Amino acid sequence: MYQLELTKPDGRRITLFGRREIAQVGAVPSPRSEPVRPNPHYRWHPLRGEWVAYAAYRQDRTFLPPPEYNPLRPCTDPANPTELPTGEYDIAVFDNLFPTLALDAHDPPHLQIETHAGIGHCEVVVFTQDSRTSLGNLPLDHIALLIEVWGERTQKLAQTGKIHYVLPFENRGVEVGVTLHHPHGQIYAYPFVPPVPKRMNEMEAAYCRAHGRALLQDLIAQELRGQSRVLYEGAHAIAFLPPWARYPYEVWVAPKQARAHLFDLSEDERVDLATALKTVLMKYDGLWQKPFPYIMAWYQAPTDGVAHPESHLHAEFYPPYRTREKLKYLAGTEIAAGMFASDALPEDKAKELQAVQVRF
Repeated sequence: MYQLELTKPDGRRITLFGRREIAQVGAVPSPRSEPVRPNPHYRWHPLRGEWVAYAAYRQDRTFLPPPEYNPLRPCTDPANPTELPTGEYDIAVFDNLFPTLALDAHDPPHLQIETHAGIGHCEVVVFTQDSRTSLGNLPLDHIALLIEVWGERTQKLAQTGKIHYVLPFENRGVEVGVTLHHPHGQIYAYPFVPPVPKRMNEMEAAYCRAHGRALLQDLIAQELRGQSRVLYEGAHAIAFLPPWARYPYEVWVAPKQARAHLFDLSEDERVDLATALKTVLMKYDGLWQKPFPYIMAWYQAPTDGVAHPESHLHAEFYPPYRTREKLKYLAGTEIAAGMFASDALPEDKAKELQAVQVRF
């Protein structure tokens, strides 16, 4: 992996990554020339026992710009600057112009509830310079590079000493709230472990203490014996619909052996995970015969300086569909109670996806 770190006119960092040496990079653009000084804060939710982030300035962020203006395309018109420079590179990562969290956040408001500076970091990950493609249509070595980039960013953010959890994710499609169609994702880095991965880690740790091994690794072994919900099995990676799926077409992708973080993966594991990812995404698009909307989240161990043998890196896909005809949005029991109620069996949806033939 080759990389080149640069600074935008407004002071934000941008790093370019390539499968080959990066050359012929143009001027580094920014939609704004003034330094960005976001100052978010957290407020404590006393009944849920969790922090809520506040960043009201995000109301001004870009939302579905006209087709002639794409802030994630390389800047070819100095009079209309975007976020990316021209050049020979594959992936770009830059500080979010409208971050929900900031490493230098300070002076939270004084309220009747506990508040805290909104420490953290938010990055945009542009998967490719080609705005007409998608993650699933990228070459395998490009997807493997992206997995390596996620690992590099996790490690760099952990080294700040302020970050205890790093979450790479992608929102695809207006159905799940995407604001820019260019293939991209984000990385959120938190000073604490958020509620969902915290609960996962608690369950993993309890199992590891009782059995001396990782929970998800044992669950994967069970899936491999049954095969009824497996979409892809390679030498190092697996993609499957878990029997406990909350969404009808929910798919998990993971290395077969427990790895705590994205940066712990070997080259062979990254390549096989890339194959698993591409297989799943092509099956999604093939089943629906359209760009399939989803949220993809990568769960890894906390970056708190402590060993986590219980953690098993994996991605979870959350599609919004209930059936082929009807959109699936969260209902009252899911939003209010946190208890999901599915109208379809994972085994039935696995058969649909298994039947989709992909070739790449």
